[in-house]
Amino acid sequence: MPVHTSESSQGNRGRGFGLGLALASAVAFGGSGVAAKPLIEAGLDPLDVVWLRVAGAALVMLPLTVRHRGLVRSRPALLAGFGLLAVAGVQAFYFASISRIPVGVALLVEYLAPALVLGWVRFVQRRPVTRAAALGVVLAVGGLACVVEVWSGLSFDVLGLLLALGAACCQVGYFVLSDQGSDAGDQAPDPLGVIAYGLLVGALVLTVVARPWGMDWSVLGGTADMDGTAVAASLLLGWIVLIATVVAYVTGVKSVRRLSPQVAGVVACLEAVIATVLAWVLLGEHLSAPQIIGGAVVLCGAFIAQSSTPAKASQTPVAGGTGDAERELSARGTAV
Repeated sequence: MPVHTSESSQGNRGRGFGLGLALASAVAFGGSGVAAKPLIEAGLDPLDVVWLRVAGAALVMLPLTVRHRGLVRSRPALLAGFGLLAVAGVQAFYFASISRIPVGVALLVEYLAPALVLGWVRFVQRRPVTRAAALGVVLAVGGLACVVEVWSGLSFDVLGLLLALGAACCQVGYFVLSDQGSDAGDQAPDPLGVIAYGLLVGALVLTVVARPWGMDWSVLGGTADMDGTAVAASLLLGWIVLIATVVAYVTGVKSVRRLSPQVAGVVACLEAVIATVLAWVLLGEHLSAPQIIGGAVVLCGAFIAQSSTPAKASQTPVAGGTGDAERELSARGTAV
């Protein structure tokens, strides 16, 4: 006899797997700073590191652009939007903002994105938002303020704050665009194809901004100092490209499809916490008591948000037949 799975158990599994993907994405994104900082200290410009990161990831994902070339005809606006907002926009606005305001302030403003996502869902898409999800956003943003110790570098620069807000808006675009088509079943755009073309578009845009032909390429052939340990610059770049970009985007987009933009956005706040902890472990940057407390508050906010919002799960019971299982996987957009 076919075995049927209840909607509740399907939803719990979908939420658990989606949360795991979101956490993996936060860890991967959070690991970019500890690898990028030694390269910058070795002589690379921050914008050069961003270009190497995106261009390298685009090169790795390039074969998938051929496989999913149909997306160019069926979803050109989605691909362009993902590349301009989720890839190039976040990076460009963030680096422009930290040239005028402290990093902690810029991070805090950028991670207002979950609150903006909540507003988008409630007032633009006119979908209900639970009070617990809103509470999770408030806790996450408040905890993040402690993690980045925003009070230690508090300053008021209108243009700098506007640039940081631009990064936040672009991050909203990342979560919203990652969710596009997730309820379209077999017609849903493959997330790997969207990421591949997004990285390609982002790399082209950042090439114009970064002008990498003036980069000191010799740095990549040497070593960089990581808290007193010499590490090959090429190894650090490989980590930034493969883990902090390719794996981070793939797991991040898939988590949005499994959860929802607002929940994934709150969990993404853990990126700053993870980055701070990794800097403590690998770069010798010590954590203060407010940072530790703030990290716990962010974790609490993420837990409340993810546990109070239903995951995106199929409403059709899963039968024991092979054909039914294949259709279920297709409907969830998990083709790789």
